[in-house]
Amino acid sequence: MTPQSVVELDDIQLDDYDFWKRPMEEREGTFAKLREERPLAWMIETDDRLFEPGPGFWSVTKHADILHVSSHPEIFCSGKGATNIPDMPEAFLEFFGSLINTDDPKHKRLRGLVSAGFTPAQLRKSEGLMVQAAKKTLDDIMEKGSGDFVTDIAAPFPIRVICDIMGIPESKHQFVFDITNKILGGSDPEYISENQDLATEIMGAAMELVAMMNEMRAERLKNPTDDLTTVLINAEIDGERLSEQDLSSFFILLANAGNETTRTALSQGMLALHQNPDQLKIWQDDFEGVTPTAIEEVLRWGTPVIFMRRTATRDTELRGETVKEGDKLVLWYCSGNRDEEVFDDPFTFDVRRDPNDHVAFGGPGPHYCVGANLARREMKIMFHELFTRMPDLHVSGPETPLLSYFIHGIKYMPIEWTPTK
Repeated sequence: MTPQSVVELDDIQLDDYDFWKRPMEEREGTFAKLREERPLAWMIETDDRLFEPGPGFWSVTKHADILHVSSHPEIFCSGKGATNIPDMPEAFLEFFGSLINTDDPKHKRLRGLVSAGFTPAQLRKSEGLMVQAAKKTLDDIMEKGSGDFVTDIAAPFPIRVICDIMGIPESKHQFVFDITNKILGGSDPEYISENQDLATEIMGAAMELVAMMNEMRAERLKNPTDDLTTVLINAEIDGERLSEQDLSSFFILLANAGNETTRTALSQGMLALHQNPDQLKIWQDDFEGVTPTAIEEVLRWGTPVIFMRRTATRDTELRGETVKEGDKLVLWYCSGNRDEEVFDDPFTFDVRRDPNDHVAFGGPGPHYCVGANLARREMKIMFHELFTRMPDLHVSGPETPLLSYFIHGIKYMPIEWTPTK
């Protein structure tokens, strides 16, 4: 990929959906220009699709600054909203206020409780379910010889994993998938009704997940099993447990972020391998040896979550600029993962890249993704199944990107392979 800068510095507006319709080379060129000429750039807000735009935000595009902001939650908080640039109403913040939109001490308590479901022992216990989910996903399409990588593989697989480890029956998997598309794909007109208010539709979709989880919680309290839902409702720290709202909010986060991260990483990874067949061969020829670095490169290259936001809790300084209390800072992970000062030849996809200090799961600090290792295991398992059972699978047509400046998603990507039983 060769970045092309075609936008004048003063005209760059990163919350404008028209910018995200540009070819990847132009977007990468724009971020490269910002990193070089204006690494901390003040931008006026323009996006009004969901909430009223605010006065503006700082665009943070350098890897070092992303690490600095992430490492100082006492100065740059998440409780004012992390997944959105415009400010959320208090009702939204409270409703979607799981790990991402909270600060200590609440964040520390919640993270401590939900971490019980993501210990190494719990992940090893779930690995069999992940392998079964991968095999079942491919079993459903093996005989066809053609299909769509996103809708047939990358999308159903992580939903199947999350639902299986939570103990959600297969009859409700499609329901969960449809709801998460509405919540995370809200900026794309394909996923939201034409005449429906966007905020109302997203809240309504989330309420459907809440109702399902409340029913499951009540059932597991009466009849506990060995699934993640049971583990979470019984997790305890200093006599405290997750409330009904805590569990529902966390499941909304897991079903959306956990699903979308793996779905997008798999899709972007397969696209990168298609565009770089030499890298595909290197990985296929030594799967176990190359996988540790290949997975990290897929995450760096694809950067499923494009940004997270923080809010200054007091006046401070960054890059020689005065950041005032209440100012919003948007951490562009997609830009940090191409920083020329950190990555050699950053616009080259290299499955053996090492070191690879990417920020695809966020920077260091309390908000580093709690499900990072779950996503890594899912990716390893699915790529292993693909390389073993469908070794000649290839992308057969152009991909259709998701219209979003939050998720680096792909909606459709046609594929072909030699059909087998």
